[in-house]
Amino acid sequence: MNVDSVTAHHPAHPAHPPHDTTQTSSHPASGASVSRLIIATSIGNALEFYDLIAYGYFATTLSKLFFPTNNATISLLLTLGTFALSYLARPIGALVLGSYSDRKGRKASLTLSIAMMTIGTGMVALMPTYATIGLLAPIGIFVSRLLQGFSAGGEFGSSTAFLIEHAPHRSGFMSSWQFSSQGASTLLASAFGAVLTGMLTQPQLEGWGWRIPFLFGMLIGPVGLYIRQRIDETPEFERIEKAESPIRELLATQKSRVLVSIGALVLTTTANYMILYMPTYAARQLGLAPSSGFIATLMAGLIVTVLTPLVGHWSDKVGRTRIMLGAGALFFVTVYPAFMFMNAHPSLPTLLAAVIWVALLKATYFAPIPALMAELFPTRTRTTGMAFGYNIGTTIFGGFTPLAVASLIAATGNNLAPGLYLMMAAVVSLLTLVYARARLNAH
Repeated sequence: MNVDSVTAHHPAHPAHPPHDTTQTSSHPASGASVSRLIIATSIGNALEFYDLIAYGYFATTLSKLFFPTNNATISLLLTLGTFALSYLARPIGALVLGSYSDRKGRKASLTLSIAMMTIGTGMVALMPTYATIGLLAPIGIFVSRLLQGFSAGGEFGSSTAFLIEHAPHRSGFMSSWQFSSQGASTLLASAFGAVLTGMLTQPQLEGWGWRIPFLFGMLIGPVGLYIRQRIDETPEFERIEKAESPIRELLATQKSRVLVSIGALVLTTTANYMILYMPTYAARQLGLAPSSGFIATLMAGLIVTVLTPLVGHWSDKVGRTRIMLGAGALFFVTVYPAFMFMNAHPSLPTLLAAVIWVALLKATYFAPIPALMAELFPTRTRTTGMAFGYNIGTTIFGGFTPLAVASLIAATGNNLAPGLYLMMAAVVSLLTLVYARARLNAH
């Protein structure tokens, strides 16, 4: 049977299409167990996003050390281009590690992905600069980004499936910790950025200071690996009849659900990576001190960390798409005026006001997405479906956002280009949600 023809149920009762041979466990996890599961899964997602944010935040410094040219803008675009191209490995990682998770287990995939992430982060932390080893330096950075992108490709699907299959009756709350951990990563990386740019001279920052955040990230990995090796597989996965080829089944019967996953992500992933770009935007377009951008993103990280689980819990009560439609509509109406306000009065207070508003809307829209995506797919292809949809969306609309925004500003000279870009993203996601409600009965 074509799974696209099967309707989804209310979030409190996730759909299980006819060929899904199991029913969700009726025994919710205990409070202590829930905390352990959240920590085990969130630490890998946090490392993934922390590494991405640190790279984006220190893009200007990295451009001088690894991609030197006579033109500072070209160096920055090369650095951001490497960041964007590394995302091409994410859909491949999504299919390989997602399929591995659906065949061999969530735990096996989670353990493998965090090990590869740690290696990728360590390569950046320890890589000699262009002045030391020449062309091998930018090549090494590119390889590290490919490895990080491949491992990150399987992380979201496996960890989200792991969380909701252990506590299905709280799927919105449980899975929202995926994105709350991203907020914590933003918070931590922004703190590093604010302290290092505020306390170190430019020669100190370029000489050794930029390595500190990556060295810290490299140390997180072994902790996460240790924790993940000591968690149990989900009962729901252990009971189902495994798909022989999750990729083939997904692409043959669930294409529209993958497209809905991609479309719903467009707004939140562009907003995510626009916030990541804010330190560079604040310094280059607004003429503010580099530390100002880091302070603003630190506040954004705090908001996402705290607000996301609350909205995830709320979505278990009232439904996913109702919350997302409201937040998306507000985003569309207000994001361009926010950029106008910030550019008309460039200062730390106006930057804070704009970024905090975007972060509030982003967290509200963001929180229900993992549960919504999980409920679109049956257990036997859940990780593959979520991982593929998530990583196609983040590759096209996330990884290329900093490069697209920098290129638009360079080509047009319009500092308000990011606002227009985000408005277009909001339109795509809102139309997708309307389709999902009408055709897939998503709530």
